[in-house]
Amino acid sequence: MATPKVTLKLLINKMERKVVFAEANKDFVDFLFYILSLPVGSIVKLLENKTTTTGCLGDLYQSIEALSETYMQPNQDKNSVLNPKFPKSLTEIPLLLPDNNSYESKPLKFFTCSRIESTFSGYSRHLYLADNPFSSCPICRQTMSSEMTFVSQVASTSTAAAVATKRGFVKDMVTYMVMDNLEVMPMSTISCIAWLNKFNVGDLGSLEEKVVNFGLDEGLKLLKASMECKNVLTSVFLGNKGA
Repeated sequence: MATPKVTLKLLINKMERKVVFAEANKDFVDFLFYILSLPVGSIVKLLENKTTTTGCLGDLYQSIEALSETYMQPNQDKNSVLNPKFPKSLTEIPLLLPDNNSYESKPLKFFTCSRIESTFSGYSRHLYLADNPFSSCPICRQTMSSEMTFVSQVASTSTAAAVATKRGFVKDMVTYMVMDNLEVMPMSTISCIAWLNKFNVGDLGSLEEKVVNFGLDEGLKLLKASMECKNVLTSVFLGNKGA
């Protein structure tokens, strides 16, 4: 299956070899919002060379990878940190990064007290739940070792269809300006002029328009560059990190 791509229109200052801003649609802006929702563990995992691109976080990540599961709490596993999953409300966007929900997580398990008491109306149990089978019941102090498995409710087809129409974070049918440092704003003639003045672009002949594709490779480069510099679009598309 082909990697999804979106199109960006860059306005480039040829004299300085720098991106002034990009004209983008919903898909690209949703991607930028998604980056901010990523847990640190996912960012480290996505960057291939962990030890040089993420500092000591790469070392921490690798040490947790090597740690035996025997040191984990009964209802926890390392993947919840190394490869965390997200609610569907966050992931229902045209993601360009690899699927972070691919690993098999442990099913949620809860434990309750197995003691049953007789009452005037019949029988009752102590209705307390714990995520550790060695917890003590607050009423009888008996170990809460009777296992209960959490069952996730599957959304109906009509509900899923309604959610699908509101995918992502920002509204469609709007053109956005994304600055070199990834600032985002709705695009307008006034905002374009304001930014050209801010960068002292007096000679419009020094500007050129360039249409580029943005896919998985560019997404990973952008993620890495966003942690290293402020002229991210210039770094990704022109190979010039500058200051």
